[in-house]
Amino acid sequence: MRWLVLLSILFGEPEVGYRAPRGTPADAQVSSYQLPPNLAERAESFAFARHVEGVVGLLYTLLVLIAMVRLRVGARLQAIAERVARKRFVQTLVFAALFVALFTALELPTAIVSHALSLSYGLSVQSWGSFAVDWLIGLAISVIIGTIVLTILYALLRKSPRRWWLWTWLALLPLLVFMLFVQPLVIDPLFNKFEPLADKHPALVAKIQALAAKSGEDISADHMFVMVASEKSNEVNAYVTGIGASKRVVLWDTTLEAMTDREIAFVVGHELGHYVLHHMWIFLGLSAVVLLVGLWISARVLGWTIRRWGERWQIASAQDFASFPLLALIFFVGMNVVQPIACVYSRAKEHEADAFGLRAIEGTVEEPKQAAAHAFVRLGEVDLEQPDPGAFWVYWQYTHPPLRDRVQFVLE
Repeated sequence: MRWLVLLSILFGEPEVGYRAPRGTPADAQVSSYQLPPNLAERAESFAFARHVEGVVGLLYTLLVLIAMVRLRVGARLQAIAERVARKRFVQTLVFAALFVALFTALELPTAIVSHALSLSYGLSVQSWGSFAVDWLIGLAISVIIGTIVLTILYALLRKSPRRWWLWTWLALLPLLVFMLFVQPLVIDPLFNKFEPLADKHPALVAKIQALAAKSGEDISADHMFVMVASEKSNEVNAYVTGIGASKRVVLWDTTLEAMTDREIAFVVGHELGHYVLHHMWIFLGLSAVVLLVGLWISARVLGWTIRRWGERWQIASAQDFASFPLLALIFFVGMNVVQPIACVYSRAKEHEADAFGLRAIEGTVEEPKQAAAHAFVRLGEVDLEQPDPGAFWVYWQYTHPPLRDRVQFVLE
């Protein structure tokens, strides 16, 4: 029956104007995370669709990379690059641009299915034209970043065949820090409009500063922004992004519209937790460790695989551009093996932020535990989180604790 529902969603008319109703009155006492029957059924259906999409998308990407290796796509693209230019540097630029563009184009069906699901369940209001523009912008960014990474990678592969993984790691660390710094300044505004929070919500800015001061932090108004998400989405969200001078607290305008003042206060307190507890720097440090281990393992698996099957796949050595689809496949498998561990860590940090947010609003809003619980319930109503997700899906995919656990925590 669920498969029939999923097919009707994918090929039916999207519910563009749908907005989740408030199932729990704002002044009611919350005792657990529950959804009214109509929303609960919708959330279960959406969760099933997302799980199917996630599994199929994972297998699809895996098959794409395997096919690129077995069909010798790397060798074919290398031949094109060598015909276009004689200089190795230019060949690298040509190969990188061709590979990233081809792979991103092959991944387009998964992006289309994901957007179709969001439209069908009313979580997205973005038109297909706007979706296409965003996809093209993402493609351009991927080509630029991919070209830089591949240029560094193959220059070091040729210069140091035995220690390339270490030198690549050292070279990529500054790039990783730079990307975290520029993302909120350069990349994010390409996809969404951002406005200073103080322009339309000066009282909220004062409240955020008061909450921050209570925690021993001083956040200036020019580090607080509202993202105009309503042009593309009905979902609610808030986040902390950037590092150093680019660090900022961002609230979606849909959040400001869908939640009450005390619910917003808790959401802000949660995000301040990420800010005050320096989670971004911790994330950066752990990412560096994971990248180092991943490159070391990939170097060994790549060398062994080329020695065994390289001739069949027209990969003469790791230094050839033709090796990159194989390296991408190895890295992709490794990332998916590590993903559940990363999710465990992420859930722990989100729990820390929940605890911080609850402490932050004590004495500033009435019934802080109920304020936090109401915020989570409203989040679940709008974003359609099922009340009882399976343990496997939580372990594999959830970067945040399930809402049922978060509500139970803030109440107890």
